[in-house]
Amino acid sequence: MKNLMSSLSANKNNTTALYGIIGLVGTLSLTACQQTPDYNNLSGETMGTSYHISYQLPKGADEAAIQAAIDKRLQDINDSMSTYQADSTISKFNQLGKDEPITIDADFSHVLAASRQVYQLSGGAFDPTVMPLVDIWGFGSTMTVERLQRPPTALEIAQAKALVDFDSVIQKDKTIYKAKDGIELDFSAVAKGYGVDVIADVLKNNYQIRNYMVEIGGEVATAGVSAQQQPWKIAIDAPIEGSTVSERQTMAVIRQPMNISNNMHLATSGNYRNSVIFAGKHYSHTIDPTTGEPIVGGAPSVTVAAETVALADAWATALTAMPYKKALSVAKEQNIAALFVVLADGVGIEAAADSIDDWQVVQTPAMQALRADKKSS
Repeated sequence: MKNLMSSLSANKNNTTALYGIIGLVGTLSLTACQQTPDYNNLSGETMGTSYHISYQLPKGADEAAIQAAIDKRLQDINDSMSTYQADSTISKFNQLGKDEPITIDADFSHVLAASRQVYQLSGGAFDPTVMPLVDIWGFGSTMTVERLQRPPTALEIAQAKALVDFDSVIQKDKTIYKAKDGIELDFSAVAKGYGVDVIADVLKNNYQIRNYMVEIGGEVATAGVSAQQQPWKIAIDAPIEGSTVSERQTMAVIRQPMNISNNMHLATSGNYRNSVIFAGKHYSHTIDPTTGEPIVGGAPSVTVAAETVALADAWATALTAMPYKKALSVAKEQNIAALFVVLADGVGIEAAADSIDDWQVVQTPAMQALRADKKSS
């Protein structure tokens, strides 16, 4: 997280390149315009991207205190999980050798647990130790012109893949250690979602705010109604390369269901940007940890709704790290509410699709049920 606090990612370009997080992918937009006076709006930069918060201001509430509480929790997350903060817990862990324990805080423990859950249920498609593979393929913080001119060798892939092993991260009570040297963690693909959950909790639990929208880098939590006294709506854009906010084309709208929970947690990942071409072959930036290579035939855009935004974030990443047909099958098997945007005549990301007519929406039964409200589109 950048500028407001120290960053979890050096810059949002790298975050998007590694995990297809939607800050730059632009596959999700918010529709709740012209706020009335009793709705407060906050925005800034954090986690290497931007955040936007809109909430109904309680009578007599101290806006400065709410902002301070939000800032503190974001700082807590950075102190725990920023790989670009040398004294963060995760940075210290990454520098440790085999069997050296380190005490972790509650935030770290929650993210580790969410990561472990999706790692296991996705068959390893989501793996927060994947960074060595990302780096050798040229999509990490060590990206160089030389690397972008050639793919890694089989030996380089094998060496990096040997360091991708989430099972070697062992938790014992409030400490963790690594079972082999060289293992490192990076929570970039889940931390923004967790940050959204945390800020939503601040609003809801600390200040009894029931109507809000929290967004960090495109990951979103909503509750209650917007300033227009209507359920929040999230627009899913066509994954068109080079598209901008003013040029986006909406593929679908997910409307917050008016049910007993009256909230919604969404995240979108895409693998159609920040790719490279080696010898005329197009390589997605999304790495499949199970093969050690960029994913082939993955869905260009996946949106997930889940119990928490952290889980939605992790699952959206996992589903883009699988071939589309496998991802759709896994999502159905795990009863995940997922919405895939794929080419109308196939899945591939190499075709020049620059119109909404080039794309189609495919949903799991769980997502269909979520969008079953007649006011959704």
